[in-house]
Amino acid sequence: MRRDWQMLVLMIPGALALLLFFYIPILGNVIAFQDYQPYYAITEAPFVGLSKFAELFQDDRFLLALRNTLIYAAFQLVLFFPLPILLALIVDSMMSQRLRKAFQSIVYLPHFLSWVLVIALFQQMLGGAGLINQAMVRSGLDPIPFMTNSDTFALLIVAEVAWKDAGWGMIIFLAALASIDQSLYESAASDGAGRFRRTWHITLPGMRPVIVLLLILNLGSILTVGFEQFILQRDAVGADTAEVLDTYSYYTGVIGGDWSIGAAAGLAKGVVGTILIVLANKIAHLLGEDGIYRGRPQ
Repeated sequence: MRRDWQMLVLMIPGALALLLFFYIPILGNVIAFQDYQPYYAITEAPFVGLSKFAELFQDDRFLLALRNTLIYAAFQLVLFFPLPILLALIVDSMMSQRLRKAFQSIVYLPHFLSWVLVIALFQQMLGGAGLINQAMVRSGLDPIPFMTNSDTFALLIVAEVAWKDAGWGMIIFLAALASIDQSLYESAASDGAGRFRRTWHITLPGMRPVIVLLLILNLGSILTVGFEQFILQRDAVGADTAEVLDTYSYYTGVIGGDWSIGAAAGLAKGVVGTILIVLANKIAHLLGEDGIYRGRPQ
């Protein structure tokens, strides 16, 4: 405490933000076990136990939202998660510092755009009157409904997330690459190892602890596929296609007025995420990695 007091002081604003906007609101999850109405005080709402959860899993809309969420989460995990790793490897292989900085700036920039702007840009490019469809029409081809096709909506979601956040996710992997001992590459090159073998036997093993850590954290938030991204495209592809757990909680709880059901859906999502984190962390320990935490030594 005495040695690191400056660091602790710098942590106070972040700790207060977590307390005020994350941990204190968690206490409001108690309404998932009540028949809550906004004109009640939380302490006055009648306690109903797990009946709201039973009602939740009998709701066809919730089951549809759960199915859609799992599908989109699987697509994002399989198709998006490797992209920051690939970008980090590309940047690390660039010899020119000027080219490296320019590339990093270009791929970082979309992260700072709001989802409203991202969807608008994709609409201008892939929409019915977008640049690509206009070029296809001028070439005598039929336009393709990229933005309104429910069958390919999962791929569109991944493309939007990849364009927006792949560059930002690359930062952590670049830090992992910087920590690898460069003498290992020199020794491997002197032994005749090519670029591919050096990447496979030195780079990827050096990045493995960070990859495992981020994979565990992504599994914990796998059911949070994005609220703004889906609600902005709900009208274009239809409610059945764009309904996920976050939008279900919003439309059922806030718009529909059934606050207890909305809270139960959010709490169920959090419980599943916690279980996935614990299981993934156990698997990481079995693979010899530290994961996000270690238990007490035996």
